[in-house]
Amino acid sequence: MSVPYERPPSGAWQTRRLVLDDSPGAVQRSRDFSRHALVEWHWLPAFDEEQLAAADDVLLMVSELVANACLHTPGGPTELRLSWDGTLLRVEVTDASPEPPRPVLHADPGRPGGHGLRVVDRLARAWGSLPEGTGKLVWLEVPSPLGRHAVR
Repeated sequence: MSVPYERPPSGAWQTRRLVLDDSPGAVQRSRDFSRHALVEWHWLPAFDEEQLAAADDVLLMVSELVANACLHTPGGPTELRLSWDGTLLRVEVTDASPEPPRPVLHADPGRPGGHGLRVVDRLARAWGSLPEGTGKLVWLEVPSPLGRHAVR
């Protein structure tokens, strides 16, 4: 569900940034970078199937946001940011286009493409976009799967 974006207070958040300007292999680099952050933040290795599914969902959504920027914006994505406060994970992808992403309303289920933002809409707690500089920032939020487990 796309909702208004509010920036988190800066004090409690740990943020990881990956610059993607004209990078070949941006989707794979972003997945690898995100997987490493999830390990640092104890999402991985997973305690159970639910936690593993949550981590896999994050990696899928990162792939979708970065791939959308690669496919639909001049110059592709410029930066991936992951922010974590212990209860909420925020993923942000910036690019040089001011045009907000628009989910395809009637994508052909038998053809590739047009399904990514619908996947994000179903898996993320919230998502949206806002202007940033001359381009935009596309963001999503995912609640922590760690609530049932003590962090090691």
